[in-house]
Amino acid sequence: MYNFLSLLAGTVITFMIAVNGGLTAQYGVFGAAVIIHVVGVLFAFFLLKILPSQSRKKAEKIPYWLYTGGMIGVLTTAFSNFAFGKISITGIIALGLLGQAIASLVIDWLGLFGMTAYPPKKHTLAGLVLAFLGIAVMLSHSFYGTAFPVLISLLSGITVVLSRTVNAGLSKRTGALKGSFINHLAGLPVTLILLFLLGRKEPIFDNFIPSAHIWIYFGGILGVVTVLLFNVTVPKIPAFRLTLLTFSGQIFTGILLDLITRKGFSAITFWGGLLVAAGVGITMAGEQISLLLLNKSSVSGKANL
Repeated sequence: MYNFLSLLAGTVITFMIAVNGGLTAQYGVFGAAVIIHVVGVLFAFFLLKILPSQSRKKAEKIPYWLYTGGMIGVLTTAFSNFAFGKISITGIIALGLLGQAIASLVIDWLGLFGMTAYPPKKHTLAGLVLAFLGIAVMLSHSFYGTAFPVLISLLSGITVVLSRTVNAGLSKRTGALKGSFINHLAGLPVTLILLFLLGRKEPIFDNFIPSAHIWIYFGGILGVVTVLLFNVTVPKIPAFRLTLLTFSGQIFTGILLDLITRKGFSAITFWGGLLVAAGVGITMAGEQISLLLLNKSSVSGKANL
């Protein structure tokens, strides 16, 4: 189930990037970030009211650093919004994946942020090689024009892993849905500060006119769903496998959106995605084989006794 939820999270993220891109075009990078967080806070609050069982979990004393997930998530939103339109959707995803892969491997191998440590195994390394090969194939197509959007997309991937890991720690103490609400609530003042410090020339100040395209305001809703899915899956599976599974949902949804919007789709992106998907398959198959061998060895040991 957690593997499926990870794939679903990837699909939701891709739609969120596209929807938030439309909002950014209307109101600017920081103006869009504020609207996204306002919508997210209201939607999560609404869910808590209609699903009271989700808010009954008694909150423990929470370390202050666990509230930073929403603040880090602001950077992810701003980075993705900035890169949208300058790089194809699949390009943003590929570069974001590279950042995610690096960050998740470090967290897995060192067991950072209180997560379970997963030392590298042979099947993990084999999947890693295929995954990075697929990323390299996609980057050969995505790296064009100025390098700044490329760097921004890379950083967005790193902040995704940091944010979802911190949020998972928060959700352990508050519950998954309440953790998603706190995430957006903590990020809202940060977006407001950035808007007034860096976004004074953005369209949101010049002419705030509600868009007829109501769908561009759904990014905050999708953000709540994404954080909720990660709050459920992060504690259950290794960060690197979660990254690759999420990517599998992202890349093929991204390819579909690129075909629909005609924003830079190329067959090379598709083949790069298949290589990463193969890396996912090898990693998961290796884990299943290792588990079967471990169980067989355990049963054999008991029989000898």
